[in-house]
Amino acid sequence: MTSPVRERTRRELAQEAKRRALAQATRSSYLRRLGQWDRLRREGRLQPLRDWARDAKDRVLSDHRRHLEQFVRAVRERGGFVHVAATPEEAVARVVAIARRHGARLAVKSKSMATEEIHLNAGLEAAGVEVVETDLGEYIIQLAGERPVHIVGPSIHYDREAVARLFSRHLGEPMPPDPEALTQVARRVLREKFLAAEIGITGANFGVAETGTVVLVTNEGNGRMVTTLPRVLITIMGLEKLVGTWADLEPLLTLLPRSATGQTLTSYVTAITGPRRPGEADGPEEFHVVILDAGRSRLLGTPFQPALRCLRCGACLDACPVFRQVGGHAYLPPYSGPIGVVITPLLKGMEAAGEVLDLCSLCGACTEACPVQIPLHRFILDLRHQRMASPRASRWERLLFRFWAWAWRTPGRYRWTVRLLRALARPFVRDGRLRWLPGPLAAWGEGRDFPAPAARPFHERWADLAREAEPERNTGEVADGGRR
Repeated sequence: MTSPVRERTRRELAQEAKRRALAQATRSSYLRRLGQWDRLRREGRLQPLRDWARDAKDRVLSDHRRHLEQFVRAVRERGGFVHVAATPEEAVARVVAIARRHGARLAVKSKSMATEEIHLNAGLEAAGVEVVETDLGEYIIQLAGERPVHIVGPSIHYDREAVARLFSRHLGEPMPPDPEALTQVARRVLREKFLAAEIGITGANFGVAETGTVVLVTNEGNGRMVTTLPRVLITIMGLEKLVGTWADLEPLLTLLPRSATGQTLTSYVTAITGPRRPGEADGPEEFHVVILDAGRSRLLGTPFQPALRCLRCGACLDACPVFRQVGGHAYLPPYSGPIGVVITPLLKGMEAAGEVLDLCSLCGACTEACPVQIPLHRFILDLRHQRMASPRASRWERLLFRFWAWAWRTPGRYRWTVRLLRALARPFVRDGRLRWLPGPLAAWGEGRDFPAPAARPFHERWADLAREAEPERNTGEVADGGRR
């Protein structure tokens, strides 16, 4: 029986246009991030900023209860309300109760992965509340009835022609495939929703414990409209989003836009500290923060606690060769890419989400890309070990990995298995490539060709290479007087 993850992967690999758009978008974002990081590296700031950001997150995680109590107290002192939800269902119930108390019929939302995680839109719509996504990318996929393909760019797999067709179908008038025209249409439609909505809903990039401030980092003006026009504002914030002080925000706000979109600065940084005060011209009359646990607290004090540092910047997705091929829809919702491979089994359990661990090549690019230095590839390896140790793991898979571990534990057995595999692969080589693989290995060859094993692997060539290099080394030593 084919696993759901493998079925989704095959489906995504078959969509050539989607794969091309995804590859182009992720490569562009990846290169922009490298440019920003190279600039910081030349200035001597990159590693100090990463260390500072890592330590800022770790300080809160290591003493989370105190910081959470400080944040809750600060929000309440400034006139806001705080609700701590242990489960996604509890978080949705809190939001629905607030909407019902105000007789709300329309809610506008700023982009939020936490609300995707708890399926908030479905919960509100079941309660009779229309929910409109106002981030342009989220608005596109809401019209399409999809979920985000990327943490930062939810609709990066759509080109302008596809968006024009989507808008034409849903808005009842033909639209040209012109980005500016499409944006103007979305602005016109969404402006009416902003003015009519009783409730605004946001996620949170950070929550500052010392002042009870929610900080949003966005590139569109929709976040400002959601947080200022509706009478009631509700923020859904994962408990890992806390930082201790405003000073702790500096490295995080420096690294986040550079890692997420390759920008030096984001367009908008919005700080919300309580509801509107007397004399203020805008802002909500009522402000609620729903702090979401949903399994996060179980990671505190465990070896996997550093996974809670995540800024949701998406840098690990853009760096991941697996994600760039299959896209976010192959993963279990809502988190995709390497961070999704780590936190989904940790939050949902190995039995429910363990199969997502197969979507990784263990190349380590994700760890190198992470601005807060989460050891993602090591965590994936640790989780795979746990999965193999489970009684539910495939017996044949366990046997295969045990044999592999035994065979490669000594140089002699390693060389023997390399020679054996080279001989076994010979019948499947065509034009210097392994075009297909037999039996249970066939899935490894889907969508790619492997290079044929070398006639003489590197370890067999090493002695010859060393002898070739010896005369050059000796000549160099004589030429510079033996000072090399």
